[in-house]
Amino acid sequence: MLSKNIEAALNQQIRIEAESSQVYLAMAVWAEVKGLEGIASFMYDQSDEERVHMLKLVKFVNERGGHAHISELNAPNVTFNSFKEMFEKLLEHEIYVSNSINELVHTSLQEKDYATHNFLQWYVAEQIEEEAMARTILDKVNMIGDDKGGLYLFDRDIQQLTVESAADVPDA
Repeated sequence: MLSKNIEAALNQQIRIEAESSQVYLAMAVWAEVKGLEGIASFMYDQSDEERVHMLKLVKFVNERGGHAHISELNAPNVTFNSFKEMFEKLLEHEIYVSNSINELVHTSLQEKDYATHNFLQWYVAEQIEEEAMARTILDKVNMIGDDKGGLYLFDRDIQQLTVESAADVPDA
């Protein structure tokens, strides 16, 4: 059974994950309108992934005797000055989500809710990957600079971008 404090914190995370889905959907739309089909497709996939993260939390709250709340969402930013700015915002957002997950983990430990703590470990690992992906993308975007040819290639290749996180590296 979830404590009221943990339930409220998880419901706040549900909202954050839902807002993340909307943030990435807005980025996808912006990129698509700019003719950046690869980036748009990547961001549509990210939006879908964030919705899955939200649904996992919804199911967990309900399965633990709580009541998941679906609340209103803050409207995302829908315009960007450049694709570089868009990816900078993506990294900022992922860091924000990581901090929120870390607070949830801290709360679960304070309340000795080890089931929630265990459940949240998936999110901790996921955020390590999300931040690494955002940093890798931003590194590539910074390499491109204002080179239109580089942007064309990046837009084409972003679908194949994968990042191996430290969690994926086999033990030595």
